[in-house]
Amino acid sequence: MPQVEVVALEKTYPPPPFAWLRGRRARPRPALRGLSFHVDAGEVVALIGPNGAGKSTLLRILCGLLLPEGGHARVAGLDVVEGRPEVRRHVGAALSDDRGLSPRLTPRQNLRFFAALYDVPSHEVDPRIEELARMLEAQPLMDREVRTLSSGEKARVVLMRAMLHQPRVLLLDEVTRSLDPGAARRVRTRVLGEAAARGTAVLFASHDLEEVRAVAARVVLLDQGRIAAQGRYADVHPAAQALFALAEAPA
Repeated sequence: MPQVEVVALEKTYPPPPFAWLRGRRARPRPALRGLSFHVDAGEVVALIGPNGAGKSTLLRILCGLLLPEGGHARVAGLDVVEGRPEVRRHVGAALSDDRGLSPRLTPRQNLRFFAALYDVPSHEVDPRIEELARMLEAQPLMDREVRTLSSGEKARVVLMRAMLHQPRVLLLDEVTRSLDPGAARRVRTRVLGEAAARGTAVLFASHDLEEVRAVAARVVLLDQGRIAAQGRYADVHPAAQALFALAEAPA
């Protein structure tokens, strides 16, 4: 059964405020244009595409931070609009610009707080935190204030928070980009191994095609809010290479 279902999803951002003051025509910006795909339980699917393709917008809709304007999406069998509060109980989200950690609390204190929000049984909280700290090589960080952590160290804590309540769906947006390559590879392997063992559906956005090739069962290539290609990495790779080359070409 699909754990993530996206059908004809649409999202448009309003024009930037006071654009006319900068001599620009104020036009709405379409971010998603009729997106349709699914992710099954235990499946790892990668979202790729140049900046502005719609990856982050899609992930934010699926975890309830944005509302779509057309089509619909279901997560763990629940509509992301009508079942919004309940959807969040089944989703673990680690987003690239996450600001959800309290800077003057330690990672351990932050995670205990989120465990209470997710109704994790009290006797399971500390053992689960210790297990995740070992998995993500975060033991030395657990009792330092978050404000003293580097961006890579915070990324580990955000991942721990996403996995703490053992969600049915894991949404990841460039979360390992602040780690060194070796650490990123180890963290990625352990996170996806844990997810696969639990039958968790994983949807992750990445610009790293080698990462995608190594871990994704299926790839969805986005271009200007539309699906340009999807399927196995080998099938999507030529279109991805051409699209990235076009995006990087000088204007």
